[in-house]
Amino acid sequence: MSESPIGTGGESYVERMRAEPGYIHPGWRQREFTNWIDEQIAWKETCYIGDWSFISDLEVSGPEAIDLLADLSVNSFENFAVGQGKHIVQCNEDGKVLAEGVVRRTGEETFILHSTPSYWTEFNLQRGDYDATCRELDLFKFQVQGPNSLQVLEAVADGSLRDIEFIHFGPIDISGREVTAFRMGMAGELGFELQGPQEYADEIWDHIVDAGSEYGLRRLGGRTASINHLEACFPPRGRVFIPAIVAPEMAAYQRWLLEDMDRVSRDILTYPIEGSFDADDISAWFRSPVELGWENRIAFDHDFLGREALEAEVENPRRTLVTLVWDDADVVDVYASLFRDGEPYKFMDMPNKQQWKMESDRVLVDAETVGVSTFRGYSYYFREMLSLCTIDVAHAEPGTAVTVVWGEPDGPQKEIDATVAPAPYKPDRRFGDLTSV
Repeated sequence: MSESPIGTGGESYVERMRAEPGYIHPGWRQREFTNWIDEQIAWKETCYIGDWSFISDLEVSGPEAIDLLADLSVNSFENFAVGQGKHIVQCNEDGKVLAEGVVRRTGEETFILHSTPSYWTEFNLQRGDYDATCRELDLFKFQVQGPNSLQVLEAVADGSLRDIEFIHFGPIDISGREVTAFRMGMAGELGFELQGPQEYADEIWDHIVDAGSEYGLRRLGGRTASINHLEACFPPRGRVFIPAIVAPEMAAYQRWLLEDMDRVSRDILTYPIEGSFDADDISAWFRSPVELGWENRIAFDHDFLGREALEAEVENPRRTLVTLVWDDADVVDVYASLFRDGEPYKFMDMPNKQQWKMESDRVLVDAETVGVSTFRGYSYYFREMLSLCTIDVAHAEPGTAVTVVWGEPDGPQKEIDATVAPAPYKPDRRFGDLTSV
């Protein structure tokens, strides 16, 4: 097999990513609109509007479009109705996640993919033998989430929102523009994602912001946007896991992506790494759907890439995903070290790492490594430092005491006491009948 274009030469991909300075994610319009505390509390007490338009969109259509999706995805497509969506997960032969995002069925033979499955699906369509075609779309995607989200949208929309079931979508009218209202979201709260052509994105955004002021709506900035993923346990690539597309055996796909970097964001192949957890091979940061808490997406009613490996793992899972609650006093001591003589501990950016980086730290029980802590962040609502952790199932029981090793392999390290908690950490309030709200 040809050599990987992103892992060649004497320097390994791990070494390159250890030296990668990272970058500020370009999405979400602004870093902050009011302030990160105010914006973070909004999805619990009022609501927010956030811009996820940077995520890619691909329409796939044709008699065998559904066969293509089924062959690549762990999900079942039986009883997948027009007007319905689902979280789609695509793996390699080892059962490690290559891509994940959302697919919506917009017609009998038509589907729209959002996020990284759009790239992997298009690549396989171009080199495969499926009776299907695809075209790139450029949609705005505004999420309006929180307890007041329904009132805000009903103030601006003509068309019914209350009869849209969770993970389904339907058309509404805002300012004379047809918009798709997709009932889903990343905050673990009641809400919708609004989608439509980019040509009138700002018009829709401004109309919702103006109407939402009466209901305490906040605009969600990039500084705190991903804290809702942490609290609600939506593990993002580059924060909780590195997709297996960077493996050497994915050289052909890597080249295909690199040829189209005008369209494909740089973060699709660049995953900066830091933290006390270290390994020689990048596969140590790959994760399966089971390890990410997505076992309920896997359906063995069809053949798909990675099925054999996942059948074995589902039968005997080794690791699972939990939340870690970090000890307050130990966290405060990290900041206190800035005011003492000598080299301080590694700084904890607030509310989380602002550069897009994989913060991965060893998790110990009795001095033995039992897991990897990732995606550290401060929840103002809970007044706690949290992280997600892929941990051995023997230590996954809520209440288990563990130790997080905070710092870099070649720098000062701080052992921080932590306690295992469920993932998601906050109650999931996305579901329910809207007719009674």
